[in-house]
Parts: sequence; structure tokens; C-alpha cells
Amino acid sequence: MRDAATHKPKFTKLAKVADPQSPIVYGIVQPGPDLPDGVAFVQSRDVGGKISLGALNRTSPEIANQYRRSRIHPGDILFSLRGNIGQSSLVPPELEGANIARGVARIRVAEENDPEYIRYVLQGSALQKLIARNANGSTFREISIDELRKLPIPDVPLPEQRKIAEILRTWDEALEKLTTLHAAKERRFVAITQRLLAPSRAIGRHIPASNWKLTSFGEVFDERKDRNTDLEADDAVTVGKYAIRKQSEHFSRSVASKDLSNYWVISPGDFVYDPMSAYYGALGRYTGRGDGIVSPAYRVIRLKSGINPNFMVHILRSHAIRFLLETRSSQGNKEGKRRLLSRDEFASVEFNLPDIELQKEIAGKISLAEKDLALTTAEIEALARQKRGLMQKLLAGEWSVKPEGAVD
Repeated sequence: MRDAATHKPKFTKLAKVADPQSPIVYGIVQPGPDLPDGVAFVQSRDVGGKISLGALNRTSPEIANQYRRSRIHPGDILFSLRGNIGQSSLVPPELEGANIARGVARIRVAEENDPEYIRYVLQGSALQKLIARNANGSTFREISIDELRKLPIPDVPLPEQRKIAEILRTWDEALEKLTTLHAAKERRFVAITQRLLAPSRAIGRHIPASNWKLTSFGEVFDERKDRNTDLEADDAVTVGKYAIRKQSEHFSRSVASKDLSNYWVISPGDFVYDPMSAYYGALGRYTGRGDGIVSPAYRVIRLKSGINPNFMVHILRSHAIRFLLETRSSQGNKEGKRRLLSRDEFASVEFNLPDIELQKEIAGKISLAEKDLALTTAEIEALARQKRGLMQKLLAGEWSVKPEGAVD
């Protein structure tokens, strides 16, 4: 029903939306050991998007039978009460007769409601904020089943629910296709990078062995150790995963210490890495405008002449180099020490280096594939933003829809 004055929908509690014969419940409290031939049950970690039957744990038929009330059927909504709070999924046909764990709620909607629409409402920004606000606990957060039952659901006619669900499903299908395309492009990018950075395989043709030589980071990099003693620079730079940028951009504010005299000076074109996280990708080239400064915990390095910087960027991001950096980083021990990549270990990392002209050619081809991947990433982000805006308008009743066959 809609308010006569505003034409916006009124609201009803989620508990009233549920089938009276199958109220909202959570599932098995103690499922016991995982039994390959047992009854599949859905945990909170499984909820969110499509649920895969093969990924589910299984409990004994005896335990599952004790929780007959929480058995699930196709079309039920599964809602995560803890962990990934607020995530939800629709039960597919292959999960007929399965069960759920304590951290999951089953919502079986009444016939006058559309389960897909109700799930979209639960995913909407308004309810997600309310869910987060009502979650309790500090280290182990969850939303109670009682709070879930109180969530406000727009009271709109079933034909309108189905039309809204149809519209949003179209956007989801478009996002799913783009996501699949992105995954394919990502695999292609990795394959291209591996091929182009390998001797005798680059550019899809035979490259004479004389065009490549085995070298090391110690031979192509010099360490730069210029302290900010004169305090001429105060633009602090942070080292993220393949992202070297100002702290004000990374953290929305500068988190540098008050005394900047001990920081290293870094200039555009310099490379930098975090000895604690280089294996994870905390290294790269600084491309900011003007000099900056980095924490004394980092190491600033410069390429020697005769090396193409873009080629080196791709070398540092390659899977082979990441593996070498990880194996050379000291592992945590019983004393709890963190990984640490020493200067000598970094310098000892070896890679194959072609001549300068081939470096430029390889870097250009990899960058082209990288830009293509980035364009698809941007397209997914834009479509996701548009969908969020559309959901907000449709679910709040700001935009009305006309169901098929409706008469003005």
C-alpha cells in the first residue's frame, strides 16, 4: 500500500512478510564433524551471491532431523546473521532439503510477496545501514533474529514487486557478464605478461639469446638514502599494493609522524618498497608531482641507466618476482617476528633483462593489455554505482514502475 499524500509505499515488518506456516528461524547450533555423505547445510560464509552445493559442509541425518524447522527449499532467502552480516542468497533447486547453521536465518516469504524482490530490499543501502547499526558485539558482531524480524519492508503490490525485481535482475545479469569478461581478461593479461617477460617467447617470435641476460636487482638498482634533514619536503607518500601515492589520498589525511627529519626523500621516477610487505606487492614506482617523503621503514631505490622504467614496473608486478620476494622474506617464527626482506635478499633477486629496445616494446604491449583490463574494471564500477542508485530510487518508492498489463 502507498501513502495517499506522498504516494510512497508504507512499510511492514519482515516477520509479517514471511510465510505464517514457516516463520523466520536460524539453523543448527552444533553440526558436528563434516560427513561426506551427510546432509548439506549452509553457513554464513557460504551466503552472498550464488551458493555452490559442492562447497557446503555436511552434518549427520540425525542432527539435521533435530532441526527440521530450518530445512530450506528453492526460493527461500538465506540471510547471514554473523560474519558477513547482511549478505543474502536465494536457495537454488539443488539445495532442496538442505539445512542452515546457527549463523544463518531462513526467510520464506508468503505467496503475496516475491522472494527476489524481498532480497533486493534487504540488499538496499537503507536496510544495510540499519542492519549494521543494529548489529551488536565488538570482536564478534552479529544481528539477532529478533532484530532481523523487525526490519521494515516496503508494502507494495506483488505485480510491482516482480517488475522491480525484473529490472534489477537485468542489471545483475549485465554485471555478471562484465565480471566474467573481466576474469577472462585478467587471465589473458597474466598469460601475456608471463609470455612477454620470458626469453625466446616475447612478442610472439624467436628472440636470440644474446638479446637477454640474467641480471639481478642489485645490478640495476641503486639505493637512495637522502634524509629530509632540512625539512624541505612534507608531502608524505605511502606504499600500498602496487600503489605509491600521497598519504592524504590513501588515508584521507596525512598520518606521518610530527618529526619528518628522519624520513627519506623520494622524487618522481624513484622506486620504493616496504621490506615488511614487498612480497605482497608493496613496491613500485613513484609518479607524483615533485619530491615527497616516505617512512624511514621503507627503502628508496633508483634505476641505473639503460633500463626502461615501465618494463621494470611490470617485472616487479610479475608472479615470478612476487614468488621470489616471498621466498626471500624471512618467515614468522615462534617469537612472532614478521616477514622481512633484507637489502641483500632484495638485491639477490634475479630476472631476465632484454636490450633496451625490446624492453620498450614489451612494456608497451603489457601496458596496452593492462589498460584494456582497467577499462573493464571501470565499467563494472560504474555499472555497480548506477545499480545502487537505481535500487535506492525504486525501493524507496521515489520512482514508480508499471507492471506488465497494468492500466493507467
